[in-house]
Amino acid sequence: MTEDFKNSYERIRSGEAGFYEQRRGLIAVSGNEAVQFLNGLITNDVEKLEVGAQMLAAFPNAQGRLLAVVRVIRQEERFLFETEEVTHKKVFDNLFRFTYAGDFFVQDISDDLRFFSVFGKSFLPSTPPFIELENIYGSDYFVDEHDVDDFLTELNNIDAVAVSEALYETLRIESGIPKYRVDMDETTIVPELGIDGLISYNKGCYIGQEIIARIHFRGHVAKQLTGIVMLEPPASAGGETARFANAELSTAEGKNAGRITSETYSAKVGRPIALAVVRYDYLRDGTELKADGRVVKVKTLPFVR
Repeated sequence: MTEDFKNSYERIRSGEAGFYEQRRGLIAVSGNEAVQFLNGLITNDVEKLEVGAQMLAAFPNAQGRLLAVVRVIRQEERFLFETEEVTHKKVFDNLFRFTYAGDFFVQDISDDLRFFSVFGKSFLPSTPPFIELENIYGSDYFVDEHDVDDFLTELNNIDAVAVSEALYETLRIESGIPKYRVDMDETTIVPELGIDGLISYNKGCYIGQEIIARIHFRGHVAKQLTGIVMLEPPASAGGETARFANAELSTAEGKNAGRITSETYSAKVGRPIALAVVRYDYLRDGTELKADGRVVKVKTLPFVR
């Protein structure tokens, strides 16, 4: 862990502004039948989404398994779908195939926009972003390519920290944000993410609903994404660089308890931490398990608020 990393981390976690640019997809959906089609495809209820508001939703397949997690923003005459780069094409294709079935239009509007996650609550850009989204650590912005220089100048004027990829990964894990093809994929059944507000159980039918509803009314999932903290002091586990990603989790008796998916060292927690898929019987906060022979403890997400 370099001094630059430590200094940037401390500044972000003390509430100073910071920013991280990454590629994300943004897809616009409109038409008189948009609500009807969308509610047949995703887990949340877009009909109840007010203009200017946003919600989380998932695209499941017919088996209730995850194709993508999206944020949906409602504008006056259309819905915007924001998603990870790795699921961008999949979301677009999933939506576009219905454009021939009715009054339903889909447009990928990502090309001329750049995406920035801004940490801290103090940044109020005078450069008008194309769209602003709320997140748990500040705000996300899609900015028109022509406005990016002005946008970055404003961030530099408040001495905002340029967040590196490694630092963003630590902040992501501390915040309990899963990443597609790392912490979740097409083998993940949507409720296993454990994300509040992702699923509506009161709306009409949608693809994969039967499986998802059955799990809900049964009472619990077989496994779920949660947090893991290493109990052994970092020095005895190899110091701050201790790595245990993809390690299998087990009980003291040697029973399989799940699998670690992402890991990092958290200075805020003072120990290595991880995201993991853990079997239901061991999900209770504080449950002790083992990863590669090292004692770990289950921790309800997020690690840092």
